[in-house]
Amino acid sequence: MQTSIFLPSLLLRGFLRAKKLPNRTKSIAGPGSDVYKQRKTIQSNLHSPGNKKQMTDILHRTISDSGKVFGLACNTTHLVNEACRRHDTGPTAAAALGRALTGAILLAALLKDGQSVRLKFEGNGPFKKIITEAGYDGWSRGYVANPRADIPLNNGLVDVASGLGRAGFLTVSKDIGLEQQYQGITQLYTSEIGEDIAFYLLESEQTPSVVALSVQLHPSGIIEAAGGYLIQALPPVEESLLATIEQQTKKLPSLSSHLAAGKSAAEILATVFCDIPHHTTATTPLRYQCSCTQEKMKAALCSLGYGELQELKENQEGIEIICEFCRDRYSFDTQEIAALLNQQDENLN
Repeated sequence: MQTSIFLPSLLLRGFLRAKKLPNRTKSIAGPGSDVYKQRKTIQSNLHSPGNKKQMTDILHRTISDSGKVFGLACNTTHLVNEACRRHDTGPTAAAALGRALTGAILLAALLKDGQSVRLKFEGNGPFKKIITEAGYDGWSRGYVANPRADIPLNNGLVDVASGLGRAGFLTVSKDIGLEQQYQGITQLYTSEIGEDIAFYLLESEQTPSVVALSVQLHPSGIIEAAGGYLIQALPPVEESLLATIEQQTKKLPSLSSHLAAGKSAAEILATVFCDIPHHTTATTPLRYQCSCTQEKMKAALCSLGYGELQELKENQEGIEIICEFCRDRYSFDTQEIAALLNQQDENLN
């Protein structure tokens, strides 16, 4: 029996270990299952040329002509679907992961080229934690620790807050190219993801912001539409201007209705800025992309230590490492593990 392991996040961020797992049961949404086929069919329909809602995942940037306020909006439907398919998420976990991915993308857009951000939502609910990462150039990845948690509906709606838990913390880590990452921590505000991000921006970065995130689910659990926007006033902040925009957003139809109607990110921002002269500054294509590689997995194996590698070598069929962010699998046979042990022997001598 081949051993499947998740490497520890403390040794290599993004991986978690479980020794010698038994044979895995077939995922209810795994290849060949009815749910998997249904998801693939709906995803194909979303991409079909005849679908009026079809659009590319993209981030749109707008700034007022006065230069006093700017806005970001994105459609993340396809990349959120890809994330949820890979992680076999339940409906509520799908909504939570979609919001967290979209939020990370919006925060990453506030950085510079080559920089990235990591959001870690930790609560006392069944999800346990949600981790998402995104880069300025448009990549993103993420996962829910317990993606199949069964969360009852709240008045017919998915209850993300109950899934995450009312008590907990949001940790935002920014990789801006320095030796140490910038890190800020705030308590969860409502556990609805979007409001938690807005609260973090206000409390940790002293930046008043309007943040809206939305994920619309198909009855099958597929993401029909996902996206969000973030509005900020530039310093010196004119509170009245930001208040005007906030009042305007309250008058608008819900973000989910905009997305379901096939509105683009540019159209959503144009609606938000309808009373403010503005212009587009840039657009960025978005994608779900993981940075895991065979070499990184090999390095992570080396970090396990001699004793644990020796124990894994005893499994005659080799081992399989599963990436926590994308669920891709990497196999190492006993000869490759033996080579790693020899390498550690040489380093010790």
